[in-house]
Amino acid sequence: MINTLNLELKDIPGQLEKALGGFSKHDANILSVVHHREDKTPRGTVPVEVKVDVGEVVIEKIIEDLRSRDVEIVKVGEENLSRSFMVILIGHVVHSDIRDTINKIDDTGLAEVKDLSLKMPGINKESTARLFIKADGESGVKKTINLIKDIAKEKELKVITEMDV
Repeated sequence: MINTLNLELKDIPGQLEKALGGFSKHDANILSVVHHREDKTPRGTVPVEVKVDVGEVVIEKIIEDLRSRDVEIVKVGEENLSRSFMVILIGHVVHSDIRDTINKIDDTGLAEVKDLSLKMPGINKESTARLFIKADGESGVKKTINLIKDIAKEKELKVITEMDV
């Protein structure tokens, strides 16, 4: 399970090492550390984001250990391995009920439409919709693209996909 921990460290030497010791003590797989040295908080602390791959029981032990080291934990959040991608629909997008299309994507539980851009050149002309979609993992992306292709076929729309936006 991948978790992101947002910490605030005192602005004195050795604090980052002290905090990271709480992770290594519990054999956590640290994926990334972002030390925002230039973005101090109003209290003068330094924000640090640590992304770690650990089990649920281990994360609780890490939190206890960090607190015992007097490390301020601002936020702990599980992160889904999600992917964002873009799909362009061409045709009578509005007349074929774009809201229905969005709802079908969102209702899967695998993906959700995060942004929509629409170009409508004229009343009887084809429109273009650009959808930015966030899906859970690679399989969520594939299933969502297949769903969109099915919807497009049903509504007589053309589909263009672009991965990794």
